[in-house]
Amino acid sequence: MRMVVAAIALTALLGGCANVRLIESDVSSYGQWPAQRQPGVFAFERLPSQQARAEQQARIEQAALPALEQAGFRPAALGEPASVTVQVGLSEMRHERAPWDDPLWHNSLYFGRGGFRGFGAGVGLGWSMPSPYYVLDAAVLIRDARTQQVLYETRARHDGRWHDETVWRALFEAALKDFPMPAISPRRVAVEVPR
Repeated sequence: MRMVVAAIALTALLGGCANVRLIESDVSSYGQWPAQRQPGVFAFERLPSQQARAEQQARIEQAALPALEQAGFRPAALGEPASVTVQVGLSEMRHERAPWDDPLWHNSLYFGRGGFRGFGAGVGLGWSMPSPYYVLDAAVLIRDARTQQVLYETRARHDGRWHDETVWRALFEAALKDFPMPAISPRRVAVEVPR
Protein backbone atom coordinates (compact mmCIF):
# COMPACT_ATOMS: atom_id res chain seq x y z
CA MET A 1 0.00 0.00 0.00
CA ARG A 2 2.84 2.37 0.86
CA MET A 3 4.43 1.72 -2.52
CA VAL A 4 1.17 2.63 -4.28
CA VAL A 5 0.81 5.87 -2.28
CA ALA A 6 4.46 6.77 -2.96
CA ALA A 7 4.02 6.09 -6.69
CA ILE A 8 0.91 8.28 -6.85
CA ALA A 9 2.65 11.09 -4.93
CA LEU A 10 5.69 10.90 -7.22
CA THR A 11 3.49 10.97 -10.33
CA ALA A 12 1.60 14.02 -9.03
CA LEU A 13 4.86 15.78 -8.20
CA LEU A 14 6.38 15.11 -11.60
CA GLY A 15 3.14 16.09 -13.34
CA GLY A 16 3.12 19.42 -11.48
CA CYS A 17 6.73 20.12 -12.47
CA ALA A 18 5.94 19.48 -16.13
CA ASN A 19 3.44 22.36 -16.12
CA VAL A 20 6.05 24.99 -15.23
CA ARG A 21 8.95 26.40 -17.21
CA LEU A 22 11.85 28.11 -15.41
CA ILE A 23 13.25 31.20 -17.16
CA GLU A 24 16.63 32.23 -15.76
CA SER A 25 18.06 35.67 -16.50
CA ASP A 26 21.14 37.67 -15.63
CA VAL A 27 19.88 40.93 -14.11
CA SER A 28 21.68 44.23 -13.43
CA SER A 29 19.86 47.06 -11.63
CA TYR A 30 21.01 50.56 -10.71
CA GLY A 31 19.13 53.42 -9.20
CA GLN A 32 18.64 56.46 -7.05
CA TRP A 33 15.02 55.82 -6.09
CA PRO A 34 14.14 58.13 -3.16
CA ALA A 35 13.57 56.14 0.03
CA GLN A 36 10.07 57.51 0.78
CA ARG A 37 8.80 57.70 -2.80
CA GLN A 38 6.00 55.34 -3.85
CA PRO A 39 5.93 53.93 -7.43
CA GLY A 40 2.75 55.80 -8.47
CA VAL A 41 1.34 56.60 -11.91
CA PHE A 42 3.47 56.10 -15.03
CA ALA A 43 3.33 56.76 -18.75
CA PHE A 44 5.33 54.92 -21.38
CA GLU A 45 7.84 57.04 -23.26
CA ARG A 46 9.10 56.03 -26.69
CA LEU A 47 12.30 56.87 -28.53
CA PRO A 48 11.94 57.92 -32.20
CA SER A 49 13.11 54.44 -33.30
CA GLN A 50 10.41 52.88 -31.10
CA GLN A 51 7.79 55.26 -32.51
CA ALA A 52 8.74 54.08 -36.00
CA ARG A 53 7.93 50.50 -34.94
CA ALA A 54 4.79 51.37 -33.00
CA GLU A 55 3.08 47.97 -33.29
CA GLN A 56 6.17 46.04 -32.14
CA GLN A 57 6.77 48.54 -29.32
CA ALA A 58 3.16 48.20 -28.14
CA ARG A 59 3.68 44.41 -27.82
CA ILE A 60 6.85 44.99 -25.78
CA GLU A 61 5.04 47.47 -23.51
CA GLN A 62 2.21 44.96 -23.01
CA ALA A 63 4.77 42.35 -21.99
CA ALA A 64 6.34 44.79 -19.47
CA LEU A 65 3.03 45.99 -18.01
CA PRO A 66 2.40 43.07 -15.56
CA ALA A 67 5.90 43.46 -14.07
CA LEU A 68 5.42 47.23 -13.67
CA GLU A 69 2.06 46.69 -11.97
CA GLN A 70 3.58 44.02 -9.72
CA ALA A 71 6.24 46.59 -8.70
CA GLY A 72 3.45 48.98 -7.66
CA PHE A 73 3.09 51.19 -10.75
CA ARG A 74 -0.22 52.08 -12.38
CA PRO A 75 -0.63 53.26 -15.98
CA ALA A 76 -1.90 56.82 -16.31
CA ALA A 77 -5.50 57.15 -17.43
CA LEU A 78 -6.29 59.40 -20.40
CA GLY A 79 -5.40 62.97 -19.42
CA GLU A 80 -4.02 61.94 -16.02
CA PRO A 81 -0.55 63.31 -15.21
CA ALA A 82 2.16 60.70 -14.64
CA SER A 83 4.72 60.96 -11.85
CA VAL A 84 7.27 58.91 -13.82
CA THR A 85 7.94 57.96 -17.42
CA VAL A 86 9.03 54.46 -18.34
CA GLN A 87 11.02 53.40 -21.37
CA VAL A 88 11.12 49.69 -22.14
CA GLY A 89 13.12 47.94 -24.78
CA LEU A 90 13.71 44.41 -25.94
CA SER A 91 16.39 43.16 -28.30
CA GLU A 92 16.65 39.67 -29.71
CA MET A 93 19.56 37.95 -31.42
CA ARG A 94 19.02 34.65 -33.20
CA HIS A 95 21.76 32.08 -33.70
CA GLU A 96 21.25 29.09 -35.96
CA ARG A 97 23.05 26.77 -33.57
CA ALA A 98 23.19 26.71 -29.76
CA PRO A 99 26.61 26.26 -28.15
CA TRP A 100 25.55 22.84 -26.88
CA ASP A 101 24.67 21.73 -30.45
CA ASP A 102 28.37 21.90 -31.37
CA PRO A 103 29.64 18.33 -31.64
CA LEU A 104 32.97 19.40 -30.12
CA TRP A 105 31.37 21.20 -27.16
CA HIS A 106 31.51 18.11 -24.90
CA ASN A 107 34.54 16.46 -26.50
CA SER A 108 37.41 18.79 -25.71
CA LEU A 109 39.28 20.66 -23.02
CA TYR A 110 37.16 23.50 -21.76
CA PHE A 111 37.05 26.17 -19.12
CA GLY A 112 33.91 26.95 -17.15
CA ARG A 113 33.05 29.53 -14.50
CA GLY A 114 35.03 27.58 -11.93
CA GLY A 115 38.16 27.21 -14.09
CA PHE A 116 39.54 24.12 -15.84
CA ARG A 117 36.97 21.34 -16.03
CA GLY A 118 38.99 18.52 -17.60
CA PHE A 119 38.85 16.41 -20.69
CA GLY A 120 35.83 14.52 -21.88
CA ALA A 121 35.25 12.26 -24.84
CA GLY A 122 32.54 9.92 -25.97
CA VAL A 123 30.98 8.14 -28.87
CA GLY A 124 27.45 8.92 -29.95
CA LEU A 125 25.33 7.05 -32.41
CA GLY A 126 22.43 9.48 -32.43
CA TRP A 127 21.64 12.28 -34.81
CA SER A 128 20.08 15.57 -33.94
CA MET A 129 19.02 18.58 -35.90
CA PRO A 130 20.32 21.88 -34.48
CA SER A 131 17.55 24.28 -33.56
CA PRO A 132 17.73 28.07 -33.24
CA TYR A 133 19.07 29.65 -30.11
CA TYR A 134 18.10 33.14 -28.90
CA VAL A 135 19.71 35.81 -26.75
CA LEU A 136 17.17 38.32 -25.42
CA ASP A 137 17.84 41.57 -23.56
CA ALA A 138 15.05 43.47 -21.80
CA ALA A 139 15.66 46.96 -20.42
CA VAL A 140 13.61 49.32 -18.24
CA LEU A 141 14.45 52.98 -17.61
CA ILE A 142 12.35 55.00 -15.15
CA ARG A 143 12.57 58.81 -15.02
CA ASP A 144 10.94 61.45 -12.88
CA ALA A 145 8.31 62.99 -15.18
CA ARG A 146 8.94 66.53 -13.95
CA THR A 147 12.75 66.69 -13.67
CA GLN A 148 13.64 63.94 -16.20
CA GLN A 149 16.12 62.55 -13.65
CA VAL A 150 16.80 58.82 -14.09
CA LEU A 151 15.53 57.10 -10.94
CA TYR A 152 15.99 53.46 -11.84
CA GLU A 153 17.64 51.44 -14.59
CA THR A 154 17.49 47.68 -14.91
CA ARG A 155 18.05 45.05 -17.54
CA ALA A 156 17.67 41.28 -17.84
CA ARG A 157 19.42 38.96 -20.30
CA HIS A 158 18.28 35.44 -21.14
CA ASP A 159 19.57 32.90 -23.62
CA GLY A 160 17.85 29.72 -24.70
CA ARG A 161 15.56 27.98 -27.17
CA TRP A 162 12.45 30.11 -26.63
CA HIS A 163 11.71 33.71 -27.57
CA ASP A 164 7.94 34.00 -27.24
CA GLU A 165 6.03 36.67 -25.33
CA THR A 166 5.93 34.46 -22.23
CA VAL A 167 9.72 34.77 -22.09
CA TRP A 168 9.43 38.54 -22.66
CA ARG A 169 7.11 38.87 -19.64
CA ALA A 170 9.45 36.72 -17.52
CA LEU A 171 12.40 38.93 -18.50
CA PHE A 172 10.62 42.11 -17.40
CA GLU A 173 9.50 40.41 -14.20
CA ALA A 174 13.10 39.40 -13.48
CA ALA A 175 14.35 42.92 -14.28
CA LEU A 176 11.94 44.50 -11.77
CA LYS A 177 12.10 41.72 -9.16
CA ASP A 178 14.05 43.75 -6.58
CA PHE A 179 12.55 47.17 -7.34
CA PRO A 180 13.30 49.75 -5.94
CA MET A 181 16.54 48.30 -4.58
CA PRO A 182 19.47 48.18 -7.01
CA ALA A 183 20.59 44.82 -5.47
CA ILE A 184 23.68 42.86 -6.47
CA SER A 185 24.54 43.38 -10.12
CA PRO A 186 24.76 41.18 -12.05
CA ARG A 187 22.77 38.42 -10.38
CA ARG A 188 20.84 35.37 -11.56
CA VAL A 189 17.05 35.60 -11.24
CA ALA A 190 14.71 32.69 -11.95
CA VAL A 191 11.03 33.19 -12.85
CA GLU A 192 8.56 30.31 -13.13
CA VAL A 193 6.04 30.55 -15.95
CA PRO A 194 3.28 28.12 -16.93
CA ARG A 195 3.94 25.96 -19.98
